[in-house]
Amino acid sequence: MIVSLKNRSLVRVSGKDNFRFLQSQFSNDISKISNNQIQINCYCQHQGKILAVIWVMKKNDSYLLSLPKELEKVIIEKLNVYKFMSDVNIEEISNNLYQYGVINEANTGVLLKGNLNILITKKKLFSDNVDLWEQQCIKNNLAEIVTSTYEKFIPQTLNLDIDELGVSFSKGCYPGQEVVARMHYLGKPKRRLFYFESKFEAIVGDSINTKESESLKSSGEVLRVVKINNTFHLLGTLEIKHSSAQIFLNNDTEKPLKIIDD
Repeated sequence: MIVSLKNRSLVRVSGKDNFRFLQSQFSNDISKISNNQIQINCYCQHQGKILAVIWVMKKNDSYLLSLPKELEKVIIEKLNVYKFMSDVNIEEISNNLYQYGVINEANTGVLLKGNLNILITKKKLFSDNVDLWEQQCIKNNLAEIVTSTYEKFIPQTLNLDIDELGVSFSKGCYPGQEVVARMHYLGKPKRRLFYFESKFEAIVGDSINTKESESLKSSGEVLRVVKINNTFHLLGTLEIKHSSAQIFLNNDTEKPLKIIDD
């Protein structure tokens, strides 16, 4: 199954200093990117809060960055601020190449996670419903940051530290590295990312609550959601200690959520 990712931008980072530059900006170890696998990265501000979750690919001597289209302008602007005198060229190339999400076709595209690949091509292909891609991303616990969730979460809250999926704890410095490392070595996140299902409508930014929480207004938040048939599939944060409690949307006990352990 192939799905057009029209909601994502593609940015090329080229120039002789591109590796050193990205290594200093992103949370993962850019040196470990292989030609057949996408590396997930956080771009953080100095307090460790995520500006964007970026999929990084290597193409010849350049790097390709895939990110939500609504964050394209602000992320390119921030990258340009930090390149200083480096030999780095940052350009948006979405008009030249098509981005497709590929489900359950292992020999097509570059591996993202689980059963999901990304295909970058100059050819326009037949595309299935993008909601099916969203559903698979949610089932694979792939967090997304958009304008409404910008600068809200540290990587640990979105499970990006687990198995170093989106964070390397052995690489050099990057914006927010001290905060992220301090949580890893000295603390434990109070909230984690969970996959939920609901029969009730939800949107990004909705609150996720439990009766037992002492911080009812901020027990958690919806980050990603899609409706398939009559079921809403959600990724959202929740206080870990209340993950076995009754969970509901927007302080409304008539709108229960169910955690799905896939």
